[in-house]
Amino acid sequence: MKMPRPRILIPYALAAAAVALFFWTRHPLQSSKFPPAQDFNLLETAVQHIRNDYVDEADPVRTMEGAYEGIISSLDPMSAYLNAGLMAKASAPRIDRLYDAGLAAYKRPGVFPVVVGVQEGSPAEKAGIKPGDSVTAVDDRSTLVWSHNELRFALKDKDPKPVKLRLIQNGTTLEKTIDRVPPYASPAAWAAEKGTSGIVRFSHLFSGAAAAFKTSILPKLAGAKAPLILDLRGCREGDTGEAGAVINLFLKNPRAGTFEKKGGQKSFLDCPADPVLPDVPLIVWTDPGTMGPAEIVAAVLRDLKRAKVVGTVTAGLTAEQKLIPLKTGDGLLLTVGEFVLASGTRIFGKGVTPDIKIESEKTTRQDYLEKSKGFYPGF
Repeated sequence: MKMPRPRILIPYALAAAAVALFFWTRHPLQSSKFPPAQDFNLLETAVQHIRNDYVDEADPVRTMEGAYEGIISSLDPMSAYLNAGLMAKASAPRIDRLYDAGLAAYKRPGVFPVVVGVQEGSPAEKAGIKPGDSVTAVDDRSTLVWSHNELRFALKDKDPKPVKLRLIQNGTTLEKTIDRVPPYASPAAWAAEKGTSGIVRFSHLFSGAAAAFKTSILPKLAGAKAPLILDLRGCREGDTGEAGAVINLFLKNPRAGTFEKKGGQKSFLDCPADPVLPDVPLIVWTDPGTMGPAEIVAAVLRDLKRAKVVGTVTAGLTAEQKLIPLKTGDGLLLTVGEFVLASGTRIFGKGVTPDIKIESEKTTRQDYLEKSKGFYPGF
């Protein structure tokens, strides 16, 4: 009887060899921190034995991609090896316009991604996907050795075609085929709320989010004195530059934070303009789906004493990244700068700690409102 192919173990068996094949053949190494040439020769020999003697025939492209994935994703949760298909998505001029299933998942190295948020009214919600579900495969490809961003781009597409997911929900394995739809109707929306200046929900922080606030929301806040709530729950995507533009709506600071890079180099998060709402009290809401640029907004406003934060500790995906195309059509998404607050606090990999924490079972709007009361007089 033919033995079943251990699809997950093959990439791990080749992962060490992938270091040689990936870095040695494409980018020769000079650093003494990497193994000497003879060690690479031994690893190449191991690859030859796997190719010639392994019990089953492995797809060389998919297994080597799995090895690259394991190597790059071991650097940090955000760095990623992207095959040609994912590289095309990551290079899209407007990522916010790619079709999406409407779920936010967080991926740590060595474990399956966990759903941390589901967009209201999305195909994912309609399919019964819930926070806490594990995503074990996307279009029949295991997610175990993927990075956070590899999963993120795999869930998207330039066309509205469905995506096939394998999940573990309450101990049961499920397979669901889910539609992709345009994910964002608007970057920001305002809703009235008694005792406040309203609730502004940011769905993303791509280019245009701050401009949308000024155009459609700012006129509603003329003469506002009561606290304004910035709802960043589920705000999982965007650009660090736009995070600075949103912060700049409420404060001015040429060094609101720092991206610390290799060799001691630094670049600053600059909020240079006079703010449009310098005095309105702010409360920021976070949850496990608050990621990346949205975390930077919450952290800076809190760090500079401009806002109070209510919610959960966030993922800590606060970094500057560089997309590096390779000659073969694939590419790398590498973390090149770690975000540090003006106070010196590092939140990359640690997340934003709220002033008031929300219990995991209390996540409704009313729960957040109840926890937010007491920060400011009259609310």
